[in-house]
Amino acid sequence: MIKLDEEQQAARDWFEGLRDRICAEFEAIEREADSDAAFQYTPWDRTDHDGSPGGGGVRGLMKGKVFEKVGVNVSTVGGSFSPEFAKTILGAAEDPSFFATGISLVAHMANPHVPAVHMNTRFLVTTKRWFGGGADLNPPLPYEEDTADFHARLRAACAAHDPTYYPRFSKWAEEYFFIPHRNVHRGVGGIFYDHLECAEPGKGADFHRHFAFTRDVGEAFLDIFPKLVRRRMATPFTPEDKARQLEWRGRYAEFNLIYDRGTLFGLKTGGNVDAILMSLPPEATWS
Repeated sequence: MIKLDEEQQAARDWFEGLRDRICAEFEAIEREADSDAAFQYTPWDRTDHDGSPGGGGVRGLMKGKVFEKVGVNVSTVGGSFSPEFAKTILGAAEDPSFFATGISLVAHMANPHVPAVHMNTRFLVTTKRWFGGGADLNPPLPYEEDTADFHARLRAACAAHDPTYYPRFSKWAEEYFFIPHRNVHRGVGGIFYDHLECAEPGKGADFHRHFAFTRDVGEAFLDIFPKLVRRRMATPFTPEDKARQLEWRGRYAEFNLIYDRGTLFGLKTGGNVDAILMSLPPEATWS
C-alpha cells in the first residue's frame, strides 16, 4: 500500500471522481441510443521491481452502440524508475523514486462522423512535483463546427487561469500530436501541458493553482465532448466514410505505439499492459 500525502490523496480522489462522472455520462449516451452497454471495471495491482507493492489502478472499458470502444483508466502507482528511464523524467536523475496518479481516457466511436477523443491529466512526484495532461480531438471526418467548439471550451478553461495558457498549450498539442513518419497531425488538436511544477507540501500556493487548472481541464472535457457525440451520433454514413475511419485509426495506432509518452511511461514502470494499450482502436486498416 502506497502512503499518500495530503496533495497526492486530493489528486487521486479528484481523478477517481472525474472517472465516475465521465463513465456515467457515456453510459447515459448509450441509453439514448437504446443500448444497455456499461463499463466493466477491472482492478489491477502493480509490484515494483524490488518486489514491494507499487500501487495499481482500475481499467474501465465499455463497448457499445455509440462508443465502439472506450477506456477510462485511473491509476495510483509508486516505486522507482530504472536508471536509464530515470534520466528522462524531471527530477528523477538524482533519485529514481516516483509517485504518479492520474486519469487516462480514449474513445473510439462507432459512427465515423463522431470524433474520437483522448484526455489525460496526472500528478507526478519525484524530487519535483507537477501536473500535466490535456485533451485532443481526433475526427476521421472533421467538422469545422466541432473543432471550433472543442477549442473554444478549452480556451475558456485556460483563460480562467492564465492568458498565456491556451496559446502555449494548444501550440504544444499541435507539435506533440504529430506523426513525423507520415508528415500529418493525429487530429485537430486541443491542449497539451506538462511540468506545471509545485513546491513541497505547505511551501507554496502553486499546488492549489495548478490543481484548480487541471480540474477545469477535466470539467471542460466533460462539458464539451458529450455535446459533440450527441450532435453527430445519428448522422448517416457510407462504406467510404467507414473506410476513411479505419485508415485514420491506423495512423492513430502508429502514433500511440511509437511516440506517445503515456504509453512509454506505463510500459517502463510496470503498468497493466491491457490498461496501457486500451488506447488502440478495436479495428483499423493500413493501405
